[in-house]
Amino acid sequence: MYYRTRAYIAGEWDGDHDLIEQLHKWNESNYWGLHFLDAHDLKQSRDSSLSCTIKDSLRERLNASKTFVLVVGANTLKATAGSCQYCQSYSGYTRRRYRGKLTDFSSFIEYECEYARKHELKVVVLYNYLHVHREKCPESLRYIGNHIAACYEGQDGRYYWDYQAIRKAIEG
Repeated sequence: MYYRTRAYIAGEWDGDHDLIEQLHKWNESNYWGLHFLDAHDLKQSRDSSLSCTIKDSLRERLNASKTFVLVVGANTLKATAGSCQYCQSYSGYTRRRYRGKLTDFSSFIEYECEYARKHELKVVVLYNYLHVHREKCPESLRYIGNHIAACYEGQDGRYYWDYQAIRKAIEG
């Protein structure tokens, strides 16, 4: 059993790894003041594990988390990784028993979001955009928590990560 002191960061890695990696850089830096205990350091699953086994590991990490951070990008709602590999169709929250375990056909992202909502974790949704686009957020968290745009446009026309807003949302 863990105390709920950690931050759990979720997102669609292929499209949003730049922001997720930036959060980790800020956390590991002595210069930046963003500090969180990463729930993913607790337990790792192999990519070859069954989806239900990986979800058991995710649940253990979520149980140790106080804050749930979801990075939303262009592919967040389209991500289906984690849906049941024994079922030919992707069917959302349908469940059934397989090999003595309750199989969950939701994607990893849907599972994490639903868990965070049901267990009332502090929710921070970071949009990998200049503006908040709630229609790109999973429905279970669309109107829950603190939603912020993760970047802004500088006076030079370039885009920058909004460190202050992100830090305030995660730590505040």
